[in-house]
Amino acid sequence: MPNGGVASGHPLASMAGVRMLMQGGTAADAAVAAMAVLNVVEPWASSAAGNGFATCLDKKTGEVVSLAFTGAAPGLLDNQVDPAELVAGHKAAVTPGAFGGWIELARRFGRLPLSTLLEPAIDYARDGHPIDASIVDTIRRQQLALARYPTTAAIYLPGGQPPAPRSLFKNLPLARTFQALADAETTAMNAGADRNAALQAAYDHFYLGPVAQEMARFSEAGGGWLRMKDFKDYRPQWAAPVNTRYRGVDVYCSPLTSRTGLEMCEQLNLLEGFDIGRLPADSPQAIHLLAETIKVAKSDVYRYAADPTSASVPVGVLTSKAFADQRRRLINPDAAIAYPTGADLPGGGRTGLRRHLRAPSVPGDTTSLSVIDSEGNAIACTTTLGGGFGTLLVMGDTGLICNNGLRTGSTAPYRDHPNFVAPGRIPLLGNGPVIVRDNGKLRMIFGSPGGETIGQTQFQTLVNVIDRGMSIQDAIEAPRFAIDAEPGFYTPGAAIKLQLESRFPTQTFTGLAALGHSVGPVGPYSIGSIQGILISADGQPMAGGDPRRMGYAVGY
Repeated sequence: MPNGGVASGHPLASMAGVRMLMQGGTAADAAVAAMAVLNVVEPWASSAAGNGFATCLDKKTGEVVSLAFTGAAPGLLDNQVDPAELVAGHKAAVTPGAFGGWIELARRFGRLPLSTLLEPAIDYARDGHPIDASIVDTIRRQQLALARYPTTAAIYLPGGQPPAPRSLFKNLPLARTFQALADAETTAMNAGADRNAALQAAYDHFYLGPVAQEMARFSEAGGGWLRMKDFKDYRPQWAAPVNTRYRGVDVYCSPLTSRTGLEMCEQLNLLEGFDIGRLPADSPQAIHLLAETIKVAKSDVYRYAADPTSASVPVGVLTSKAFADQRRRLINPDAAIAYPTGADLPGGGRTGLRRHLRAPSVPGDTTSLSVIDSEGNAIACTTTLGGGFGTLLVMGDTGLICNNGLRTGSTAPYRDHPNFVAPGRIPLLGNGPVIVRDNGKLRMIFGSPGGETIGQTQFQTLVNVIDRGMSIQDAIEAPRFAIDAEPGFYTPGAAIKLQLESRFPTQTFTGLAALGHSVGPVGPYSIGSIQGILISADGQPMAGGDPRRMGYAVGY
């Protein structure tokens, strides 16, 4: 795909992104158009009122930057509330962040008008698209929960039932919201505004105008905490990514308030002490070493990671080679270790861990996309609603659902932990899109959904490429594993279950059990959903889509 391409979680989103590239748009334009379409076609996983991260390579400057479009807990939040109320419904919503991120990407790196970027999504929401059977299955699994909220049921349970597979599915309130945002930009341009001012008009329509007003009204009427002040106080944040060097390549990932960037860096630093490339990919020894590095990294990250505006997080230490050298001593190449306590570091982290508190892992539902344009600009975005369908609640007449990031998992179960839910505090995301460079040149861009498995999935995919020399599609399709913790990764000594996709051979399961792992099979294609682009040896971008969901790569 010499002129650029898009790999995303749905064919219609990838095509929308490529449409922008073919109209002279940039990687940022394609990313925004694809994310808008994903809001329509993967509604359980993303929303303009959700949250996310982007990792961006600016070809002209050579700079890699990260954009956090992550909303904070509402200022009126009462953290004495029953935690069950933070999972779904009015009280579960964090401040919408994604649309602000779309505007920032378009403003800094884009070229086309917002009205053009939103056009495919508006068309699909207004005129309909054939809804995939997998999306219908997702709606059916959550039918009873969705039915509790009339604004949600009106869209996703027409006539009281999920839509039929391949039927024409519409979201008319969302179409109206997107059209109004596009019209706000157009009106400003017609009045003489330049591109930045016109994009700001659309931003203001969302965060200061009718969209925020409707959400705030609906939240207050339902007993929720979102108010206009939360919308006014929100800003997307540009920051330097966290990064490390792994076997000669530079790896860039999302900073706090994503935990996955820290996980990726520490996992790679730990693994660098082992010659993983000499071991067969499906061997018990290889999977054991990877799983143990994940275990150690999670223990450290879950002890310290939090919103940096409310805590001092030792990012430099956690991502350093010296720290990895120290923590690697915990790993026994011949036996599984118990889930450890995070390292004792000066000046941060909770002490006196109360092991009786329970924080069961909560699945995350998310989507990711990767884009490269003809100029060599590259962007990977991972956007999320948290749990499936987020709060489950369509906010009034907007057609939008918010992220339920206040729930335990995105926040800590320990009241004295710096990531415990609190007013104005940004909960942690697992989103961590990655850019890899080799001697300053782009080598790879990728990302994945998957909640607690995001960092694990991305780690394994990168190892497949760097240590095993796989092509992008082979690296994506290779069998994966994931560790899960009961009651959760915040709890030292938690019971660890090693889940393997069933395509692994029987001897892999038995060998891991012999090393002391609690092992169980999951579906053959069920862990994560990488969408990525790898630059081939002759300099050509090669994109891959993940068959675990509806991943689709398109280039031209």
